[in-house]
Amino acid sequence: MSMRITFLGTSASVPTVERNLPAVALRRNGELILFDCGEGTQRQMIRAKIGFNRETKVLITHMHGDHVLGLPGLIQTMSLYGRTRDLNIYGPPGVKAFLEAILETVRFNLVFKIRVHEVGEGTVCRGKGYTIHAAWAEHTVPTLAYALVEDLRPGRFNPEKAAAHGVPKGPLWSKLQRGQEVRLEDGRVVKPEDVLGPKRPGRKVTYICDTRPSEGLLRLAENSDVLIYEATFSDDLAERAREDMHSTAGEAALFAVKAGVRLLVLTHISARYSDPTILLQQARRIFPNVKVAKDLMTLDVPFRE
Repeated sequence: MSMRITFLGTSASVPTVERNLPAVALRRNGELILFDCGEGTQRQMIRAKIGFNRETKVLITHMHGDHVLGLPGLIQTMSLYGRTRDLNIYGPPGVKAFLEAILETVRFNLVFKIRVHEVGEGTVCRGKGYTIHAAWAEHTVPTLAYALVEDLRPGRFNPEKAAAHGVPKGPLWSKLQRGQEVRLEDGRVVKPEDVLGPKRPGRKVTYICDTRPSEGLLRLAENSDVLIYEATFSDDLAERAREDMHSTAGEAALFAVKAGVRLLVLTHISARYSDPTILLQQARRIFPNVKVAKDLMTLDVPFRE
C-alpha cells in the first residue's frame, strides 16, 4: 500500500514566488489527509494532480491566517467540481466558528456536507488501518501537532510453516498473509500466528508546525518515519524564534535526534530565505538525513521492512 506526501505550500506567513502557504497532502490507499490549508491550496492540488472528490480529512494546526485561509477557496472549488463526499475538517477551538462565519456570509452553493470537529490532545480520529493523534504545541495561540500512525501489520509469512501445516500454495497463503485464518479440506483451521512472524510496525508521519520544541511533541513524534517540522528561522535568529514561538533549523534537527525519526523535512520557511541552503547546512550538522521542502516536492514513504 503506497503512502505519498506532497508539499503543496512551504512558506511561512506570506507567499513567495517559489513558495505557497502551508499545506501538506498525504495520500494513502485512495484517501487524502491534508495538513493545514493556506491560501491557494486548491490551485496547488490541481498542479499536483490531486483530485477533489476523494475521501478527505483536513487537519488544521491553528487559527493563524497562513494556515487556515485556504479553506474557503478549497470548499468553493470542491463544490464547483461537483464533490459528493462529506468533507471532515479537524482543528483546535475556533475552527468551527470560523467556518460557520464563512458559510453564513459567502454563497458557495454547496453540494456536499462539511463536518467540523474541534479537537485537542489525544486521539483525533480513526481511519482504515490508521489512527491520527494530536498533541498541543507551544505557540502564540492554541496549536496542535498531528501524527498519523498506521496499525501493526501481519508478520512475515513463513512458507515452510505453511507447508508443514498442510496449507496448499495459492489463495489460502494469501489469506494467511493478510492476517485471516483459513480452513483446510480436512476441517483443520490454520491461524495467521501459526505461519507468520511477529507483527511489524506500520508507518508513522508527524506534522509539527509553528512551535517551540517540547517534551509533549517529542512523545508524539517518537520513531516517526517522516517528521515534517517547521524551520522558520536560521540558528543566528534563535532569540527571535523564542520570542515568536517558532523553531530554528538547528532546533528542528536536535528534536529529530531526540525523537529518533528516520527522515526530517523542514518546512514553513521564512521569505527571508530565498536560498534555504543555510537552513539545510545547520540542520545537517546535527541530523544528517534532512531535506528542505519545496513546493510540489513529493516523497514516498516505504515500510521499514
